[in-house]
Amino acid sequence: MPDGLFAGPKRINLYYLHELFRHSATMVRSEVKQELGEDIALNAGMWGGSYLVADDTGVSKTNVVRLYCITSVPNNSILDKKENLDSFMDIYRKRLQENFKQYSLELVDPKWGEPIPYTNRARPTTAMQLWDATKRVSFVRVFFVWNEATWADSIIYDTIRNIKVIKELLNIDSRPPVKEVQELKFLLQDVLIIYFTLRPILTPDFVEHAEPTITELFNHFINGMHDPELVKAQFMQVYSNALVYGYEEALAPAYKEEGLNIHRIEDWPAEKINYVPDSIKTILAPALEAKFRWFRKNLNSSK
Repeated sequence: MPDGLFAGPKRINLYYLHELFRHSATMVRSEVKQELGEDIALNAGMWGGSYLVADDTGVSKTNVVRLYCITSVPNNSILDKKENLDSFMDIYRKRLQENFKQYSLELVDPKWGEPIPYTNRARPTTAMQLWDATKRVSFVRVFFVWNEATWADSIIYDTIRNIKVIKELLNIDSRPPVKEVQELKFLLQDVLIIYFTLRPILTPDFVEHAEPTITELFNHFINGMHDPELVKAQFMQVYSNALVYGYEEALAPAYKEEGLNIHRIEDWPAEKINYVPDSIKTILAPALEAKFRWFRKNLNSSK
């Protein structure tokens, strides 16, 4: 378990958070084997991308209060039975509560089970959410994605879903919708997360087109984007620059070669959940994992 988690009243070390999620899944795996009698391979880590713009030791540059995790869960296991899945979720819930309690968070009111939109129809992603009674953070939320995969593969695969989510508001074939400012801020944050996640495979022409908008948006986020008019203006800039289509173009060809349409990810065979073509994986996975090796190196050298 990490020695610490928070780096001041409004900062969190995202490397330590990633390790906490990873270690929690390892502990759950051991507890599931003990209670249910089967070894269930689990891989977990941070979801959300704020680590992509943390400082050199993994400390967040903004006040992160929503703690997201993504966990891959194998298909064709004892978890296919509802009673075993219920037991698994209860074990996971208890482990999160115990582990986060060590950092003075009190996770309460757990809820889980609703399918996540734009995920596989046969085996939809689900989530567990627990609220922090201390109010230090808002909540901890874990996405459970079927099929055993590395953390990096799950992040890349889930990016397709996230693109579909943001496209609801960024579809240039529809008039820009009127939404609450907070919803627009979350969307703009996802625009940044997807950009930095896919950056190594984006086409040079698209990067040249998108970089000014992304740089401006990123700087506003880092400095705090509290003005509603600024949020709306940034949304319109992202909308008019059609960034979501560049994200799709970076992923679609490789999946199409495998007979998979990213626009219909809900209809993929269940065995293709968490699937990433090698041509994408060999570029993006090392880049994602390198961030945490960099954090660890700098943390070790600072001791």
